Amino acid sequence: MTVNSKALQIKAKHQVYTLLFGDNLSKLYGEGYDFSELREYQMGDDIRKINWIISAKLGKPYIKELQENRELSVAVAVFMDGSVYFGKDNAKQKKLCEVATVLGYATLQNSDLFRGLFYSSKKEFVTPPTKQFYHVEYFSQKLFEASLLETKIDYESSIKDLFTHLTKPSLLFVLADFLENIDLSVLSQKHEVIAVIVRSRAEESPEKLDEVLLKSPQDGQSVDTYFGASSKKKYLENLKRNDENLMEHFFSYNIRYVKIFVDDEVVERLMTLFH
Repeated sequence: MTVNSKALQIKAKHQVYTLLFGDNLSKLYGEGYDFSELREYQMGDDIRKINWIISAKLGKPYIKELQENRELSVAVAVFMDGSVYFGKDNAKQKKLCEVATVLGYATLQNSDLFRGLFYSSKKEFVTPPTKQFYHVEYFSQKLFEASLLETKIDYESSIKDLFTHLTKPSLLFVLADFLENIDLSVLSQKHEVIAVIVRSRAEESPEKLDEVLLKSPQDGQSVDTYFGASSKKKYLENLKRNDENLMEHFFSYNIRYVKIFVDDEVVERLMTLFH
């Protein structure tokens, strides 16, 4: 069967309604979160409530206040650019779309509020807060059909936009390949953040290619090079350094994470977050 956005949605819905049922749905999101409200400091506020991390990053004082959580707001922020075209196709784009769709269906099945946000070289698409399947499926279609070759994300400005756009404290899933530095520290002060790393296995275990013409999917530039044993070693060292920094960042800001490869079953991998 040809894979299209509708076929992917059918697969995602099947996973949610057959593998995630009953109490398993609440396990996917966790229970008992105490979220905070963040707002700018006003004259007369207790200075002991100032959140210094966010204040330093945004250049003005912000107050952090506890509030009772009555309805869980689930946000799925997807970051994709030309890097999804690794190898011969855009399998990472399809898997990122599948993960986002599964999370959307699971949110609605759990009677929670869903919000979808898609960032590429610009803010591409945002759904309203919703409990409607139409919005989840339209978000899924936008992700699947996005033309991403020769695009590149500015992560810093995208994260700032996400912070200001997502006003309600939420359970926030951040979906990306995380091959570049993504600072989630500000988001983690306002939301419960879960990082979902989507990659191709070949990105972590590349083959030696010898003489090869490589073309960047982010800017279209080509280079003739030799990717032999030494090039592979250097690439893997850089990847290891990137991922070590990434894990340290997650640990420092209490961010849970899961890695999903393009040939993995999405629900099975998501459920490992809570084992």
